[in-house]
Order: sequence, then C-alpha cells, then structure tokens
Amino acid sequence: MNAYTDLMAFQRDTEALGQTAGRLSWDQETMMSPGSADQRSDEMAAIEGILHQRRVDPRIGEWLAAIDEASLDPVAQAQVREIRRSFERNSRVPERLASELARMISKSHGIWAEARADDNFAAFAPTLKEVVALRKEEAQALAQGGDSYDALLNDYEPGATAAELSAMFGALRPRLVALREAVLAQPELPGLTTHFDEAGQMRLAEKLAAAFGYDFRRGRVDKAVHPFSSGSGNDVRITTRTEALDPFNCFYSTIHEVGHGCYEQNIDQAYRLTPLGSGVSMGVHESQSRIYENQLGRSRAFTGWLFKQMRDEFGDFGIADEETFYGAVNRIKNGYIRTEADEVQYNLHVLLRFDLEQAVIKGDLAVDDLQGAWDDRFLADFGYAVDKPSNGVLQDVHWAAGLFGYFPTYSLGNVYAGCLHDALRKAVPDLDDQLAQGDTSAATGWLKENLQQHGGLREAKATIKHATGAEPSEAPLLDYLESKFKDLYKL
Repeated sequence: MNAYTDLMAFQRDTEALGQTAGRLSWDQETMMSPGSADQRSDEMAAIEGILHQRRVDPRIGEWLAAIDEASLDPVAQAQVREIRRSFERNSRVPERLASELARMISKSHGIWAEARADDNFAAFAPTLKEVVALRKEEAQALAQGGDSYDALLNDYEPGATAAELSAMFGALRPRLVALREAVLAQPELPGLTTHFDEAGQMRLAEKLAAAFGYDFRRGRVDKAVHPFSSGSGNDVRITTRTEALDPFNCFYSTIHEVGHGCYEQNIDQAYRLTPLGSGVSMGVHESQSRIYENQLGRSRAFTGWLFKQMRDEFGDFGIADEETFYGAVNRIKNGYIRTEADEVQYNLHVLLRFDLEQAVIKGDLAVDDLQGAWDDRFLADFGYAVDKPSNGVLQDVHWAAGLFGYFPTYSLGNVYAGCLHDALRKAVPDLDDQLAQGDTSAATGWLKENLQQHGGLREAKATIKHATGAEPSEAPLLDYLESKFKDLYKL
C-alpha cells in the first residue's frame, strides 16, 4: 500500500468515530434524559480524546510528507488539502484542552437549557465563562500570534477573516436598514390568529421535507428546543419545533434544516467518510438552508401550493386567499428571535452577535456584561427593548456549545444564497410554474448538480463561483430583497 492509500484508510476510521460522536450529541438534544447529562459529558470527553489522538497521530505527518501531490488526481489532491489543514490545526491544540472542551460543552448545554427556561442569565454566566476561557485558550494556540477570533472563524469558514466579513456586512447594513424602515412605515400585513395542533404541524412538516427531496430512508425528523441538522452520508437527521400559534415556525424551520440535510445526503457517495464527504464550509452549508427556506419556500409560487396543503390539513384557518397567505408568510414585523426573523431583518440579528462575540473573544467585553451589552445593542438596532433573556442573550445555543465564530456564517450563507438564486433563475426560467405545483425538483436538482454533489472538493468561494460562474457578492441578495418586499408592500 502507498502513503495515500494508508492515509485515507486511517482517515475513514477517524471520520466514522466523528460521526458516532455527532450521534451522541444528536441524542443529547432530542431524546436523552436530563439526568444523564454528567455521564454524557464524560463520554463525549473520552471520544474527543480518542479523536484528537487520531487527528494528531504522527503517522499523518509522515504520510503527508511521503505523498507526491503532483501525481494525484484533483479529488485526491483535495482530500490531502483537507487532511493537512485538519492535522496542522489539531496539532496546535493539546489533547487535554480538546477533551476538556468536549466535557465542558456537553455539560454547558444542559445548564443553558435550564437557564433559558428560567430566564436567568446569571445561572448560566459562570458556565459560559468556563467555555469562553477554554475557547480563548484554544484560539491562542491556533492563532500562533495572529488574530484569535479569525482562528476560531476558520473552524467554520476556512480562509475567511473578520475584517473581510465586516466589510461585506458593512455593505449590507445600509440598504437593509433603509428597506426595513420603509416597510415598517407601511400598514402591517395580516398574520395567523388561530391554533394549529402539533400532530398536524408535524404531518405537514414531513410532507414539506419530502417535497424538497429529503430522503427518509437515510434520515428522520425529530423535535428539539433549537432546530438543527446532524450527520452526513447515509445517516442525516434533522429536527424542528412546533408552536400552536405559529405553524410557520415549524414549517420553515423544517425546510431550512432540510436544506442542510439534503446537502449532506446529495454529496457523491464516493466521498462518504472522507474529508470531502461533508459540506465545504458553514457559509456554503447555510446557503443551502436559506435558499430552500426563503427564495424557494417563501416564494409567491410555492406559498400558493403550501396554502392549499394547510387548508387540507387544518381546514379554514382564517386566511381567505393565496395572496393574503403569501403576505402572512413574508410579513415584516418586530420580533426578538433570530430563527423566526423575516428575510429583511435576519441579518441585523446576526451582525449583533458577530460584533458581541468578537468583543468577548478579544477581551473587550466580559461575560458578566454580555446580557447588558446585548440589550443595549438590540435597542439601538431594532428600536425596542428585550423583554426577557430567553428572547435575548439566552435564545441561541451556539455560545453554550462554544461555537464562537459560527454566527457570521449565517449572513455569509444568505449572501451565497442570493448568488445561487440569481444563477438558478437564469438556468430554470419556468421555475415559478413548477413551484406552484409543489415541485421543487428542478431547483433542488440544479443545486445538487452544481454544488451539493461536490461536497468539500473546492474551497468555499470557489464552490460558489463554480455553481454560479461569478465571484460571490452581496449585490444579488440585496437586489432580491428589495424587489420582493417593495412589490409585497407596494413601495
């Protein structure tokens, strides 16, 4: 066997163990008994210790040194690129720190969930301090004298920098704020006012998942406090949540997570249990969930079909026609929750988190002051005060999970989705006719062919350029939003 063959055989076992760890995390957020949290944290720490040992195994360095990369085909070269990146990154992190992070993050999740239910940030702050301290230590090890926040950001969006993203987000903000102010000056569109039973919501959620191509033979839909997707290859699971007065929360959370899930399910099977067998970056991953949820799922054409499905499932629910229903799905309104935010305001929620977490990691903002800083920034950005911590600093699980550097990929994903939608519309000119029949196959097929099947073959920006033929830009997203909402609100 040659060095490349030995390296890939070793890597497949590492990937398999990583997927097993992911399944334990999925179980913790969906089905695990609360009393099991301490034991689970020990289990996760043990597995992470084994994974870290494998990721820094000296043989990886030896194999990499022995490989003649110029002799490899492009797929093999990409595999080596990703293994080298992981090896160099993990070699900078001590095993003790990797295990302690896994143990602390597993423990932190339960404490966050309880504090969120009790609306008590003070009960969570000591735990968050420990998570932040560990992530800062990790960031310093990774940065090797460079920018600590960029070192964490590169876990989720390799090659990106906070400075680059700040410039992009700075270009987004003025037009988003202007559009938001113009829309909110108009009369509010009607929304839903009746109760929708949980069983009916879950039935329709599964129907929507199937409509967007989610393969239930290799996946499942469960409930969680914070919807998420998990896994890759032939075991990809998603979660959603239900609210009696807001079935759109369930339906669009489901479509969003289906976007993530289908990306993983549609990657070339030849890449399964290899570094290329998962999405290339969280920004690209988010582009799939957002284009499924928004440009496709919230389109006038698709909501016409969804209106009929809701009438079949729930009977008369107070909305008389498809156009009024389209307005109800897309209405711009004040709200606290990022995951429930409309397309116009969503990125403003993300930019708030992006700025605060940078300040925390750089030491400019203490954890004890985080709630106050959040409330002040929210009031400045949105014009009204946060009423309780579960609608503010405690609403997201990300910081409890140590995911500092993750939030900006949500807005980057929106930018990428805007680019992809622009190219998709040009490639499928009769897209609306198909969506009006509940048929997403042309859209999802285009995404599979041009982006999803390739997994991590190309770097993030190159992945978007390959699919669209152009460098990523925020302009298509802004043009789409302005066109859609000026039409909807008759501006």
